[in-house]
Amino acid sequence: MHGGFVRLFFMLSLISFLLDLYAWQGVKTWIRGWKSVRRKKIAQRIYWVLFAGVTILFLTAITFGPGYLTRFQEWALSLFLTCLITKLFFIIVLLLGDIVRFFWGITRRMFKTKAVSGEPFFPSRRRFIAEAGILLAAVPFTGFLYAMFKGKYDYRLHEVTLYFGDLPVSFDGFTITQISDFHSGSFDNRSAVTRGIEIAKAQQSDLFVFTGDLVNNMAWEAEPYISLFSQLKAPYGQFSILGNHDYGDYAQWGSPEQKADNFEKNKQNHQKLGYRLMLNENTVIRKGPDQLVLIGVENWGRGFIQRGDIDKALEGVDPNAFKILLSHDPTHWEEKIRYHPTTIHLTLSGHTHGAQFGVEADKWRWSPVQYRYLNWAGLVNEKDRYLYVNRGFGFLAFSGRLGIWPEITKITLRKKIT
Repeated sequence: MHGGFVRLFFMLSLISFLLDLYAWQGVKTWIRGWKSVRRKKIAQRIYWVLFAGVTILFLTAITFGPGYLTRFQEWALSLFLTCLITKLFFIIVLLLGDIVRFFWGITRRMFKTKAVSGEPFFPSRRRFIAEAGILLAAVPFTGFLYAMFKGKYDYRLHEVTLYFGDLPVSFDGFTITQISDFHSGSFDNRSAVTRGIEIAKAQQSDLFVFTGDLVNNMAWEAEPYISLFSQLKAPYGQFSILGNHDYGDYAQWGSPEQKADNFEKNKQNHQKLGYRLMLNENTVIRKGPDQLVLIGVENWGRGFIQRGDIDKALEGVDPNAFKILLSHDPTHWEEKIRYHPTTIHLTLSGHTHGAQFGVEADKWRWSPVQYRYLNWAGLVNEKDRYLYVNRGFGFLAFSGRLGIWPEITKITLRKKIT
């Protein structure tokens, strides 16, 4: 695992331990009125085993794990984040109560002419404050548990119809199924993954595209799923590109040769899946007397690998042709594609996962990923140059999804009548 992440996780672990000490004061307030000493001891043990124990498990996982992210580390990280956020919600309520206690104590001393012997400066914590904190903390705790055990496989079909004035007539009604970000090294429930693949197969689209991140790092992560993912077929072919994780840059390698060998095996796995891997190139899709051009580039992302070469990929392409681009990172569209002198009608991306956490409603949506990415999910249109960002089929690091569910996209192209 990258050294910067390890340092960050150690700092978070230290903060977590300090929060444990403060949160325990609230728990003690909650159990203070219990008559049974035995029940108090059980509550104490449960608290420290659950919260401090999870932090120790997390530290152990990142310290003694291999040089790449494993499923065990993802689960340890997920449990750690669940407990950390739960504590933060509890502590917010506890802290508000303590602030009130502080000012109450100050005010009482200021206006009392004579202190009562033995009276504490601050009033004691009220039990109802601890109870309110526990009720509030139960919301993220149960939510994150749902995300980890159910939400990450709660596949959703998103259907989009796009109208173009210059779409060739034969392609009116042409359908595309897009999947992105398998991250096959993170899967821990094959039958659940199969349900998602069945949804994609049921669309019976004309074309299937995969927009990158087949694995987390290691080529072997995809091998148990080759027989499953290879079931995704379409009459006009299956096409794929590479994402930033497919290059193996987030793992430690014994030598450059090992990394290069892993990369070659990863590319070969696309062939085993029956996908044509597009590396800064284009191909013509023909239907009847008409054609459109499908373009695929290597990863290009702001702050990530920038191997994508759109000019090379466009070599030999008729400028007037209808063009669809596969590019993993939406920042490529933001910075290059929408300003390119050659019109690319539709770009299909993934990469962001929608942070795997957020809220999506009819007229409002929020995710922490929006502070990093301008376009992080769904459809964007700028002067009839469209971008669609798939929310991702898999998950990474946090072994769960909450609010931003895994996605299969079906896009229908229609001829605009002018």
